[in-house]
Amino acid sequence: MSVVWLSTAYLAPVQYYSKLVTFDEVCIERYENYLKQTYRNRCLIATSNGIQLLTVPVEKPETSKCLTRDIRISDHGNWQHIHWHALVSAYNTSPFFEYYADDFLPFYKKNYKFLFDYNEALRSMICELLDIQQKFTYTKYYDPDVLCDFRTSITHRHPSPDASFSPLPYYQVFYQKHGFIPNLSIVDLLFNKGPEALLTLNHDRGDSYR
Repeated sequence: MSVVWLSTAYLAPVQYYSKLVTFDEVCIERYENYLKQTYRNRCLIATSNGIQLLTVPVEKPETSKCLTRDIRISDHGNWQHIHWHALVSAYNTSPFFEYYADDFLPFYKKNYKFLFDYNEALRSMICELLDIQQKFTYTKYYDPDVLCDFRTSITHRHPSPDASFSPLPYYQVFYQKHGFIPNLSIVDLLFNKGPEALLTLNHDRGDSYR
């Protein structure tokens, strides 16, 4: 059985979800020291003005090192309203936004205490929409020496080379203005392609790990 290790992520990018359909089992990391300015609490969407970064605000840990599972969401700045408004503005004209809007809206109404719980609830819902049925587990301790480790390499700041990820261009709302923008949040693929999003993910995956 093939296993991949991933960090938790907020509306993770297409690259992340391509791993979910590649491996038989997905192990989500809970016991790492939290890393700032990563997909753990942010995502990228496409808007009329280009790429927009959405960040879930988190409370500053009491110590310099805090486990990811213990990171709390801050209620600063009415961020849920801002994120939902951004998603509506970016994707309300996409082919499938209205179809999925009711699935996502509750996540911008209900308050979650912990980032990990919020991310995983979203991830579980998205996997259900995409019919991704792989086995998901969570780490019980931090192991630095694992195979197929993408916990830190899937990042928007300094991405590591990933020969197993080959993004397939698909329709995007603002393609005529910006051209195809690869590896945005999974919501970009879902709202634009609907049920066919899974076909795109299966094309993007790296079968070299199987």
